[in-house]
Amino acid sequence: MRFQVRDRLLGFGEDYWIEDERGDKAFLVDGKAMRLRDTFELKDTRGRVLIDIHQKMLAIRDTMVIERDGQALATIKRKRLSLLRNHYRVSLADGSELDVSGKILDREFAVEYDGELLAVVSRRWLHVRETYGVDIVRDDADPALLIAVAVCVIHLAEKERGD
Repeated sequence: MRFQVRDRLLGFGEDYWIEDERGDKAFLVDGKAMRLRDTFELKDTRGRVLIDIHQKMLAIRDTMVIERDGQALATIKRKRLSLLRNHYRVSLADGSELDVSGKILDREFAVEYDGELLAVVSRRWLHVRETYGVDIVRDDADPALLIAVAVCVIHLAEKERGD
């Protein structure tokens, strides 16, 4: 499964569609403006909220939280003591972890679970400016979660850089 995400997605307070590989609308990103923290919802085409994403308010390091149905699904933060600046850890609610590494700001990175590739984020496949692709490698993976993870790590990297 491959999805096309507009780079302007991180403009909180604005809404954007994420399209599938056929160009059909797949997810709506509903940005929430006028909030104290960065917040948005990932919705299906019927308007049902699939994922809620927000910045954790009281954290030593910048942290994003992903929730589904009011329950924490994952927390994302830059990996501590990593020689790679673009290395993030996704702690899932079940205690497992995803590893995100690569050139985050260039939109060229991978999401792995226990050394196994789950998704690849890249601009290389697309000819449209200001977009990147999220290629879900495993059929049993959760596309909404992996798209949310990609958006969160990009947001955290840009925030750290000062954008």
